This record gives sequence, structure tokens and C-alpha cells, in this order.
Amino acid sequence: MSDALRLAEALIACPSVTPSDAGTHALLAARLAAAGFRVEHLDAGPAEARVSNLWALRDGARPGPTVVLLGHTDVVPPGPLEAWASHPFVPTHRDGRLHGRGAADMKGAVAAMTVAAERFAAAHQGHAGRVALLFTSDEEGPARHGVRHVVEVLRQRGERIDACVVGEPTSVERLGDMVKNGRRGSLSARLRVQGVQGHVAYPQLARNPVHLAAPALAELATVRWDDGDAHFPPTTFQVSNVHAGTGALNVIPGELVVDFNFRFGSASTPAALRSRVEELLLRHGLHFTLEWTLGGEPFLTPPGPLGDALAAAIEAECGLRPELSTTGGTSDGRFMAAICREVMEFGAVNASIHQVDEWIDAAALEPLARVYQRVLGSLLA
Repeated sequence: MSDALRLAEALIACPSVTPSDAGTHALLAARLAAAGFRVEHLDAGPAEARVSNLWALRDGARPGPTVVLLGHTDVVPPGPLEAWASHPFVPTHRDGRLHGRGAADMKGAVAAMTVAAERFAAAHQGHAGRVALLFTSDEEGPARHGVRHVVEVLRQRGERIDACVVGEPTSVERLGDMVKNGRRGSLSARLRVQGVQGHVAYPQLARNPVHLAAPALAELATVRWDDGDAHFPPTTFQVSNVHAGTGALNVIPGELVVDFNFRFGSASTPAALRSRVEELLLRHGLHFTLEWTLGGEPFLTPPGPLGDALAAAIEAECGLRPELSTTGGTSDGRFMAAICREVMEFGAVNASIHQVDEWIDAAALEPLARVYQRVLGSLLA
């Protein structure tokens, strides 16, 4: 059993549902300190939902770039325990797979990154530049007090990050087949449409906001917001929550609340999307309010040293050349991109993430660790 696999098992055994790190950071900090890293705990957030942020840095003997390995130890809730074939926080092996909540997203990668950093430090005592690891417990949640907070701390210190590898599960069919060299932005809104509450038998005395908003929502769902570009697919619009009514069957609601989200690339801007939505709603004659939340801007890493090093490492360890993609959800890479020139994501197969009986191929953890170690060697040895 490899070091990465043993560490992944130990991490899975910690029930670190957002925002709790459940002991994962103490375990990782002890190992990294023993490998010669200076460890800081840059925790943030309210006392009742404190977020743990672990920043570990190792200075080299010669000038060079600063390279960061970035991951999260928090996981989404497992859901009903009876739906799992084995307990989500008891690491279990079946048919060559390691099962447990967070196995793929992304405790496996966190374990591989930690082992890679330990091995690199032992093999290259006089390496150039600096190598750092950043682990947070606030990626699967609001993401307000995790990497977003740490980036602001680093910015205030004047830190310059040259390259960052995020351990998100990017592989599709087998380890190494896909790397993310960027991500779309996320723009969310809560729409409140005002009506007049009344009795369903006397609709002439009321104004049903569901009926009033339905044509506008139908149009929003069919708008083509842009055509995308060479790096990003077209912008998408999705309604995620709808609520109206008191629960009674004979009451016309007085308000409709709709949550929706845009995932957008560089062909649209948040300002343009907001303006188009508001114009459409006004055209339909609605009385409404909108609360907008920008989850993150899109980012894109052009060809460069990090991309070359990562592709070469994957080819050497996995035997294939990865496809570059910007599809999928957001990640903490969007925050790191504010202070880092090159941000790329690479990790395990993502087929089971957030699912019951989440798993990672146990045999993939060792090559994943070697990929991360090769990247550090290419950029810093």
C-alpha cells in the first residue's frame, strides 16, 4: 500500500463536512512540518462556522518561482447512511476502488499532493524558489472564508505566486485524460416578483406573481446569451429554486422567489448579463427586486511553463496526453487566479463525485502523487 493511499484513508476517516476540517489539517500540518515546511493556520469566519485554512511553505536555496499545490479537505454531506454500501467515513476497498465521502473530491488528491511535497523536499534539499501547499475546509460551501480569504492575506503580504495546481477531480475516463486550464465564471441571483395575495376563487381581487412571471421565466430559459469563444462554451442559464405560496391550496401567493445561475466565459460580462435580465423583466411589466451574487470571474491559463510541466508529467506517469478543457463547475482556482499567473487543475476521475458510494481507483493514487512530484521537479529542481 502506497503512502498516498494510506494518507487518503486517514483523511476519509475524518468526517469533514463543510466547514469542519475534522482533524485533517492537524494531520497534514504535522507531516508537512516534519518535511521542513513552515506551517500557518489562517483560519477565518464566525465562531460557529469557523473555516480552517492551512498554509505550508518551504523556501528553496536558490531564487526561483513560487509553486502552490491547492486543495480542499471539506466534503459535501453524505446523505442517508443507509444508501451507502459502507459507511461514508470508513475507508473501504471493493474491487480495486477506495470508497468513502471525499475519496475523489478531493481527499485523494490532497493525500497525493502532500506525499509529493514530502518526497520532493527530501530529494531536492537545495531546490530553487518556493513550494507551498494550501488546504481549506470551505470549498464545498459558501467559499467566503477559505481560499478567498487566504488570497487576500497573501495579497496584503505582497506574495507573488507563479504557478498553482488545483487537485480537483478533472479526469473523465482514466487518470490523466483531462486537465482544466480555466473555468467559467458564476453569477447567481435571487428574483422576487411581487403580486397581491388573495383567495383563489376571486382572482380578480389578486395578482398572481407565478402567472405574471411565467412568460418572463420561459423567455429567460430560451435566450441565447452568447456564442462562447475558442476557450469557453456559450453561457448557460439555469433556475435552481422556485418558491411561492403559504402552503394552503386556496390562497393566491403574494410573492414569487426564484433563484437562478449563469455560468459564463469571456464572451459575456456580469454587468451585461445583469443588464439583459433586468431589461427583460421590465419589458414583461413585472414588479420585482434582484439580489445578485458574483461567485467568481472566469479565468484562463494560456500555454506556459506550468502547462508544459503538467502535460509532460501526465504523459510520463499515465501514458497519455491530456485534453485541455474549461468545462464543469467553479473551483478555488478562481480565487488563486487573482494573484497567480498560471492556474491549472488536475486530479482523479470524477465519475462518482458527490454521489453515494463515492470512490477513487486505489491504484491511481501513486501515479497521481508522482505527477505532482514531477511538476514540482520540473519547475523548481
